[in-house]
Amino acid sequence: MTLLKAAIIGGGNIADNNHIPALKQLSEQVEIVAVCSRDLNKSRALADKHAIAHAFADTAELYRQCAPDLVVICTPNYLHYPQTMEALEQGCHVFCEKPPALAAQNARDMANLATSKGLTLAYNFQLRQTSEWALLMRCKTDGLLGSIYHIKAHFLRRRGIPGWGYFTNKAMQGGGALMDLGVHVLDLALCALDYPTPDQVLGNTYDFIGKAGGKGLMGSWNPATFEVEDASTAYITFPNKASIMLSASFALNTQSDKDRNLEIFGSKGGVKLFPFTLHTELAGELADVQFPYLEETDIQLKNTAAFLDACQGKPSTVCTGEQGAILQEIIERIYQSAER
Repeated sequence: MTLLKAAIIGGGNIADNNHIPALKQLSEQVEIVAVCSRDLNKSRALADKHAIAHAFADTAELYRQCAPDLVVICTPNYLHYPQTMEALEQGCHVFCEKPPALAAQNARDMANLATSKGLTLAYNFQLRQTSEWALLMRCKTDGLLGSIYHIKAHFLRRRGIPGWGYFTNKAMQGGGALMDLGVHVLDLALCALDYPTPDQVLGNTYDFIGKAGGKGLMGSWNPATFEVEDASTAYITFPNKASIMLSASFALNTQSDKDRNLEIFGSKGGVKLFPFTLHTELAGELADVQFPYLEETDIQLKNTAAFLDACQGKPSTVCTGEQGAILQEIIERIYQSAER
């Protein structure tokens, strides 16, 4: 098998701790040939740490010297669109961090360009690779849920406004808790419904705690420069009457420090995803079926492997460019609704 040449764009923690280790475990399929960051010292340090041959501060030089087959984009949200478009124009498959982009039209343009060039564009929604999600898909396929008609999806932090990076900068990130956390559980909810396009989206956003300040559990933030939402809620409906209730927060006055889950309601059965419980009827009685022996799995490794499968034309569970465009449109409609 010919090794695919991979380049990492972005020199932060997500590249260092997630993508590079996963790619190195898949060395029979892919070789990391370069790291590129706007700070050459940063890219050189990351390349040296992982024994990667080349380091660049300029993507044009990266493509000229290394001609990678694929790129992994690990940069702030506002760079996803231009860097993905550049990589696709260079003939590279693209594995992009979430969210897809800042605007729905950008995500649509990214998907269309990938399709027109016959390239793979995928997004790093790793929760698709949990054992719980695989079991949910099996229950759905086996008919244990019947028709899924409603989903409650949430990703909540009590006081988890990041005290580092660009998370509270709207120009760079496009939004706050919804863009950073909510997209993960929204992707799962849409997957459970086979990724339909909604007919109605009603949303709200809030910034009471972010702009007031207070005790933080993930470092200190500056209320004077807090520009994004600290919490968001949405109600999304589809032409077949299915619906999603979505909520996400960096900061919410709730009991748990962190609470991430989905509740899925079907005509024959329902599921709470974490920990996995099937709510159904057995032998004419109501029953809650638990699965205590689900294996822990390296979800980043599995999602990277799924991306490589897609690049090689194999069946894959990775989030596609088309799905990313649908998701980004919903995110944009939530923000638009909140503004109205």
